[in-house]
Amino acid sequence: MDKFAPLRARTIALVGLMGVGKSSVGRRLASALDLPFRDADTEVEQAAGRSIADIFADLGEETFREGERRVIARLLDEPPHVLATGGGAFMNPQTRALLKAKSITVWLKADLEVLARRLARKDNRPLLHGRDPMTVLREQAQVRYPAYAEADIAVETTDSAHHVTVEQVLNALQAHLDGAAR
Repeated sequence: MDKFAPLRARTIALVGLMGVGKSSVGRRLASALDLPFRDADTEVEQAAGRSIADIFADLGEETFREGERRVIARLLDEPPHVLATGGGAFMNPQTRALLKAKSITVWLKADLEVLARRLARKDNRPLLHGRDPMTVLREQAQVRYPAYAEADIAVETTDSAHHVTVEQVLNALQAHLDGAAR
C-alpha cells in the first residue's frame, strides 16, 4: 500500500520567512509525493510578465500582493500539488483564508541566524535591498509569526540537508492526517 496516498488528496502549501527553503524543500517534497510543484513567485512573474523586483519597484508591494492573491487562488483551484508561497503571502487575510480552506498549510520555521546567513549569499530579494538581513528578518518575524502560527502544521527546520527537512515535513503531514482521521 502507498503510505503517501492520503497526502496527495489536497494541495500542500509551504509558508514561512524568505530563505527558509519553501522552494527547494517544496520541489523535493513534491518529488517524494509524486505531485506537481508550483512556486507562487514564479507564477506571479509569469502572469505579470516581469520580475517581482520590478513589480515592487514600479507598482509597489500592495499591487504585488493583490496579484499574488489572484495567482494563488487560481493555483488552489488546480489538482493537488505542492505550493511554495512567497514569504508575505500568508500575511494577506484573504490569501491566508484561501490557503487554509483549500490546502494543508505547513509553516517552515528556522533560526533567524541561519536564514540571515543564507540570505547574505543572494541579492535578489526586494525587501532586503540595501538593508541588513538580520534586521529585516527580526522585523518580519515579529510581524509575521502570529499569522504563520495559524498554519495547520509547523516544522522547525535546522541548517541540515533539504532531504532531512523533507522527511520532517512528511512525518508532520502524516501525524496531522492521523490526528484529523481520529
